[in-house]
Amino acid sequence: MFDVAITLVNTKEKKEIIQALKTLFSDSAESGLNLGVVIVDNASGDNIEELVSMFKNVTIIEQKINEGFGKSHNKAFSAVQAKYYFVLNPDTEFEPYMNFIRKMYDFMEANKKVGIAGPKIVYPDGSLQYSCYRFPSFWQPVFSRTKWGKRGRGKEIADRFLMKDFDHNATIPVDWVMGSAMFVRDEALTDVGGFDDRFWMYAEDSDWCRRMWEKGWSVFYVHNVSFKHAHGRASAKVPGIINALIKNKYARVHIISWLKYFWKWRGNHKYYR
Repeated sequence: MFDVAITLVNTKEKKEIIQALKTLFSDSAESGLNLGVVIVDNASGDNIEELVSMFKNVTIIEQKINEGFGKSHNKAFSAVQAKYYFVLNPDTEFEPYMNFIRKMYDFMEANKKVGIAGPKIVYPDGSLQYSCYRFPSFWQPVFSRTKWGKRGRGKEIADRFLMKDFDHNATIPVDWVMGSAMFVRDEALTDVGGFDDRFWMYAEDSDWCRRMWEKGWSVFYVHNVSFKHAHGRASAKVPGIINALIKNKYARVHIISWLKYFWKWRGNHKYYR
């Protein structure tokens, strides 16, 4: 049984995964923790199995098709036993001497009712990346992705969602944390279940955190540990809602997940932060 199992999903990110694991294991060399890695390969064709010989305790799960984010991570959770699981995006880099995993582990050990914790995340240039949020209102995605969110009431809604009123320099409970980095307690995972795999991509992280809160597990943002995340935002690469829906499949997936999310949680408007 591992102390922490790092789970990643690969489509065509072998280079990024190598960088993430090299920097993470280098930073964790003195952690004293037994770490494992599970990589779910979604028909990438990029010889990801080579990583078994590059790092310790790596398990590869090969899939013939792209099963999506949540369903793939659920398979990773089932592949190995661990006290904690660390859901991680490939396009990440850990700084030396942060002792990232040890600090996250110690935080969870000291706070037994925290089901999920998310660290501070920064862009490659060191600037803050918003990674903890309030639960969205139905129109929030529209305000966050269009000029309507640049002023007036639309800006208020978009800024509240991103918690821009919070300086991100304190460890606090939050509604939800970004799926790019979720440190998850196995006991909470067993109690609540994994990601809802009806969400192929997007909204599964918000949904999971909401389910944690509903079952009595808190969700925390941890400010004193951080890493770099490129955050490609595939669904936002084509500007304009109509144009994006026509030209960008990830934008279409995002809209579908958004509608599924609000249908699932209709009538439930609780906020925890």
